[in-house]
Amino acid sequence: MVRIIRAKDFKLGSDWTISSAVIKKVRRIISEVRLRGDEAVFEYTRLFDGVELRSLRVKQSELKQVAKQISPALSKAIQTAVDNLYLFSKKQFSLLKKLNELKVEMRPGVVASQKMVPIKRIGIYVPGGRYPLISSLIMAAVPARVAGVKEIAVCSPPGKDGRLPPAILYVAEMLKIEEVYPMGGAQAVAALACGTQSIKQVDKIVGPGNVYVTAAKKELYGLVGIDFIAGPTELLIIADGEAKEELVAADLIAQAEHDPLARPWLITDTFRLAEAVRAELSKQLKEWSEARTAARSLAKQGLIIIVDRLEDAVELANEIAPEHLALMVKKPAQLAYKLKNFGSLFIGQLTTEALGDYSSGLNHILPTSRAARYTGGLSVKDFLKFQTVLEVSRKGLKEIGPAAVSLAEAEGLFGHAASVRRRL
Repeated sequence: MVRIIRAKDFKLGSDWTISSAVIKKVRRIISEVRLRGDEAVFEYTRLFDGVELRSLRVKQSELKQVAKQISPALSKAIQTAVDNLYLFSKKQFSLLKKLNELKVEMRPGVVASQKMVPIKRIGIYVPGGRYPLISSLIMAAVPARVAGVKEIAVCSPPGKDGRLPPAILYVAEMLKIEEVYPMGGAQAVAALACGTQSIKQVDKIVGPGNVYVTAAKKELYGLVGIDFIAGPTELLIIADGEAKEELVAADLIAQAEHDPLARPWLITDTFRLAEAVRAELSKQLKEWSEARTAARSLAKQGLIIIVDRLEDAVELANEIAPEHLALMVKKPAQLAYKLKNFGSLFIGQLTTEALGDYSSGLNHILPTSRAARYTGGLSVKDFLKFQTVLEVSRKGLKEIGPAAVSLAEAEGLFGHAASVRRRL
């Protein structure tokens, strides 16, 4: 079961890496997809998924018919998640549009401006595996649509029948995504990035995936853009003696069920709570018939850290920089403003992280492995390019030209200097 340690014994490490064996396999897959296109995708789908695909693209008729297979309750839940994310994303976009209005006369006759342009074509990877992540398609596609992306290609691992889950197709149809491909793994990422006979190359790939998907994104970055390199999912809860152990335990289990490598962590200043949470974890795991993955994660990666003061918990949280950070304390406002490094923050005992995964309007595609020190989660801005424009008049050239000549000559770039001097 989950370990309990003192803060002084905690060692911050980065034990998640992509092995050289995985990278070697992924490079081979990428090379084959580059060389043979569709044929390689069919072959690797047959090898890894045990599926003989007849076509790489889901037919439009299948997309349109799938609504009949979705229950009213699920349809309503999907609509709620989509509506809330649209609302939040549109608010983000309205603020970003102000950057599109930037125009500055730097000196007389020297006008610098900025414009905001959506990426033309993106690829979205939707994880399959044990359960299809319907929500990941929503999280990636909605902000892309709000940003103005015109072309979206979606790929996800097929089931044993060669088809994608109806809910994935339903969301694609709802968001007017016409390109859906039943393919997964590194071969899917390679097909999106390189293009094949059936798939047009995309400009950027977003969405989480397993280690092979992540390795492929890393290898292909530069040929296409990516969101970020994501490791196993993480939840760090800061709780005091007022927290309810059953809620803390429930949230740790929820995070642990993603993956045996998931990191469900708790920091508390109360040893009583630590013991109570550990006991509650054992109790709740016994109540749940499909708790094997969560139990493995808690046993291998789970951790409860005891600190002397909650201020120490804040300092430790800023070092850990978790994907998800939850505050279950009596006075959260006293700590929240001190927390600097996280993907998303969840304040209060009612604000479970699972709401952020689905229906709150926040995006759940977030940085892991301490990347929250330097970046945030997926948003509208990830689908926009900010381009600068310069226009210089004769008067403006006289204002800034001599400085450019001097700097170019100081760097030994005399061609640069000459290009300015000829105009002067």
